[in-house]
Amino acid sequence: MKNLFNTFAVLILIAWCVPQTVCGRKAAYLMVYFKEHGHNVYFAVSRDGRTFTDVNGGEPVMTGDTLAEQKGIRDPHLMRGPDGAFYLAMTDLHIYAKQEGLRETEWEREGYGWGNNRAIVLMKSNDLIHWKRANIRLDKAFPDIGDIGCVWAPATVYDEEAGKLMLSFTMRYGADGLHKLYYFYVNDDYDTLLTRPQQLFEHPKECSCIDSDITKVGNKYHLYYVAHDSDDSGVKHAVSDHATGPYTYEPQWCDPERTPCEAPTLWQMIGRDEWILIYDVFSARPNNMGFSSTTDFVHYTDLGHFNQGEMKTTNFSSPKHGAVIQITKKELRRLQKQWKFKL
Repeated sequence: MKNLFNTFAVLILIAWCVPQTVCGRKAAYLMVYFKEHGHNVYFAVSRDGRTFTDVNGGEPVMTGDTLAEQKGIRDPHLMRGPDGAFYLAMTDLHIYAKQEGLRETEWEREGYGWGNNRAIVLMKSNDLIHWKRANIRLDKAFPDIGDIGCVWAPATVYDEEAGKLMLSFTMRYGADGLHKLYYFYVNDDYDTLLTRPQQLFEHPKECSCIDSDITKVGNKYHLYYVAHDSDDSGVKHAVSDHATGPYTYEPQWCDPERTPCEAPTLWQMIGRDEWILIYDVFSARPNNMGFSSTTDFVHYTDLGHFNQGEMKTTNFSSPKHGAVIQITKKELRRLQKQWKFKL
């Protein structure tokens, strides 16, 4: 009996220690974002989830011209995988490339409208400092669907049922098609597409939907996205039992903005059943991020914009398309050692 008890105790200890070892106790928050001019990657950190400090004084931690085919990135999304590694997905797109002498045309292809592109950038890291990169052209990966108008805003989620990393993203076919939400699976090394793009969500109206973000809470997957189903675009929510859907459409708006916004992502406050919804208020002048909190994914409390409410920045301005994850003390110290910033 004593040996049985000891064995049981060891099993309990292992079960408790494994997730602690992989992820560690969270103590701070890391936000990834980009800025309209330059199209680079920026990091900002916060101890309380309310006040954020850029790790490099408002300068990039990675430059778009070294990462992307179009010499610029947009829409960075950061996610911690079940293996403890960090997965960074971005749009390969520079909307000012002609003005900055990076190409001769306003867009990559004439006749395909605003911001057309065909590539995404995927990066994986175990320490937030050293990154492995893969540049993926969807038209080359799937030549039979090569007439792609755009590929925007890839965001990673772990599909527990499939046991695979899954990317949701925005795609448009041709020059005049609607923007819709799609998904595919990627390999563990985060450098190869495993499946063809499949449609993720169908809005009941015939309208464009962009900028998906999926978060698993309990046994439900929560999808936030932007619907162009009225004069002003804004954030909506849908729920499913599965990462790939079907997602139940909900008609109410989640954001409190009076002007258009986009790029919703979600993060949880450490140790609390409180979730923060962050979105890009691109219609604000100057550009800013907006925030709302929720505990039930039905009711939302407006937290205002950066430096116009509860949320603050200390050394940067005009961030776009942010995503936030929890990090440990060790990971925070590693970033401080690398970038020499103080909180």
